[in-house]
Amino acid sequence: MYMTDSLSIKEKVKERYGKVALTGDSCCGPSVSFESEGRGGCCSGNNNTILQSSQSPVQVSELVGYGSKEMKSIPEDSILGAGCGTPTKFAFIKEGGTVVDLGSGAGIDVFLAANIVKGSGRVIGIDMTDEMLEKASKNAADNGYTNVEFRKGDIEERIPVDDNSVDVVISNCVINLTTDKVKTFREIHRILKPNRIGRMVISDLVTDKQIAEDTSSIDPDKWCSCIDGALTKENYIASIKKGGFENVEVLDEKIYTEGDQVDKRRISSLVVKTVKD
Repeated sequence: MYMTDSLSIKEKVKERYGKVALTGDSCCGPSVSFESEGRGGCCSGNNNTILQSSQSPVQVSELVGYGSKEMKSIPEDSILGAGCGTPTKFAFIKEGGTVVDLGSGAGIDVFLAANIVKGSGRVIGIDMTDEMLEKASKNAADNGYTNVEFRKGDIEERIPVDDNSVDVVISNCVINLTTDKVKTFREIHRILKPNRIGRMVISDLVTDKQIAEDTSSIDPDKWCSCIDGALTKENYIASIKKGGFENVEVLDEKIYTEGDQVDKRRISSLVVKTVKD
């Protein structure tokens, strides 16, 4: 039994993704070590899994939907192969807009959005991992991006962005890592512009069989690997609505992994959209 609380999980997430920033080894990246350690990861374990550990970050990104042309338009070091979808493809980002990327990592979606909003727009990446923030900021500086910035923040506590100020919030396979998803969605609702101007388009993982909500029995490693933190599709959408949104639209859905002999849960990737009334 794991005597775990939300703070312990959060610290484990920081530790895991700090290492990802330094080594390039991600849960969904080319050097997944979970099998060799005897514990399945969200992107390893059997032949039914979409993403396999032998693939490079670029190959992984192509499998989840990124185009090779768009990846060539952004810093190579921003591509870690850690996402589960392509929110920027569905977000209808416009030139001059303000975009916030939650759990921005090394900046892949920030830089893609920055290429769209151009110099008259602004893209803000939010991450709680110092190593990721350092890597992303270096990517921006080295590649001349003047319309992006990266801020440290805990998205389920307070997103460091003003109320009613954002056109689009995006996120890629991050909210499943939070322990209080409703609070996260309330924060997103707070920063979006009202009157159906502000919208949220996020990619994330859901499961067909949700574990108990009591975090005291949770394996922190599996939580970090996008497994134990995943909700069912129905509960995920319900959490968005509890966060203040009314209508939620599923734009894309595909099987991410069928599960293995130890963990029978099927994990799916969703892209969902909602607007702030």
